Amino acid sequence: MSSTLYGFPDDFDVIVIGGGPAGATTAGLLAQRGRRVLVLDRERFPRYHVGESLIPAFMKPMEELGLLDRMEQMGFERKYGGTLVWGNNQVPWNFSFNKGGSYEYSYHTRRADLDAMILDRARELGAFVVEEATVKEPIEEDGRVVGIRYALRGLEGTHEARASLVIDASGQARVLGRKFSDISWHDQLRNVAVWTYFDNCHRLPGDEWSNILIEGLQDGWFWAIPIDKSVTSVGYVTRSETAAGGNDKSLEELFVAQQARTTKLKGLLSDAHQTAGFRTARDWSYTNERFYGNGWVLVGDAAAFVDPLFSTGVALATMAGSALSKIVDKIIEYPEIEEKALDRYATAYREFFDDIRKFVEQFYDRSKTKGFYFTLAQEITDPEKENEASVDFVKLISGLSGRHALFNLNFDDLIADATRPSIAGN
Repeated sequence: MSSTLYGFPDDFDVIVIGGGPAGATTAGLLAQRGRRVLVLDRERFPRYHVGESLIPAFMKPMEELGLLDRMEQMGFERKYGGTLVWGNNQVPWNFSFNKGGSYEYSYHTRRADLDAMILDRARELGAFVVEEATVKEPIEEDGRVVGIRYALRGLEGTHEARASLVIDASGQARVLGRKFSDISWHDQLRNVAVWTYFDNCHRLPGDEWSNILIEGLQDGWFWAIPIDKSVTSVGYVTRSETAAGGNDKSLEELFVAQQARTTKLKGLLSDAHQTAGFRTARDWSYTNERFYGNGWVLVGDAAAFVDPLFSTGVALATMAGSALSKIVDKIIEYPEIEEKALDRYATAYREFFDDIRKFVEQFYDRSKTKGFYFTLAQEITDPEKENEASVDFVKLISGLSGRHALFNLNFDDLIADATRPSIAGN
């Protein structure tokens, strides 16, 4: 067993398991603050990942990382809003991000490029990054996680790394979450997805040119994401029992059969050519019952995963990573506040996640009107009705309704308690 690698130090302030958006954002921002951070990922970047459409809340963490100009230079397709065929009359309707906050657009991207960009930025900011590294187990001493053991692809033996705190950003692998936390499945969102890619697609007209298209059918819904001028990602999502129960079609056959029943999507694909095989995934939404413990904490899909209907995954992961980086920075300086600070993080994270989950669960009822969905968003995020319901809808699906809680957690009271001189005799 070896403890050192590539001349890296033995001990770190923080170890991050996973180099995807959640882990790379957390690691990069901690390194930017001068913390010594190790990132371990089992893959070699760039690597394929689905989830190519982003929402405006994602932009704030990228601004903190100094990546806004780089995203423009890389030519990512700007996303200004969405077009939906959803509700009781199946008439298309739109939303625009400029109605909901300070960022009027986000992006559609190839996730391989996006994720590699964020991880490279973490390196630039000083994080130590090791790819093709599989975490085997946490190192525990006196009931506290103090490090991890990992193996490198193609090499025998294991290595050790130790840190003040270990962050699990391993996505649905949930490396630490599986060991330390039970999971709550959200039964209303037990879905499966099947998707592929097309070229020579038509675009939506006028100002809708770069919108994501979401088209609902009786038993599921389609997405169409114009990743760039030549490629469109198209996927179908349906209930797991619908896909399996009494259905003699494969998921690929189901995709083709359901796509023929669409209206808006069928027109976009009328002259298109499929350029890739089908991929499938189980989109079962869940929440870990514990987001943190003694020496460890979860972030991104390792903490919770919600149905991809409104493309919230990457934004939620990077927002939480940004918030966690600030919290962990304070914990390293004031170890006494660890438990209470992580509890505030978990509470804010869970509340934002639950707002999105509850909305998505009720949005799946396609028998309602557009006005119903607007009012629903207002009831969840703005019960005092400070904004118009249509504005609250855009704020919610932009991820901006929860940004305040995650980005403005305050620990001054905890730090004051931790640093207050004790009085003899008390």
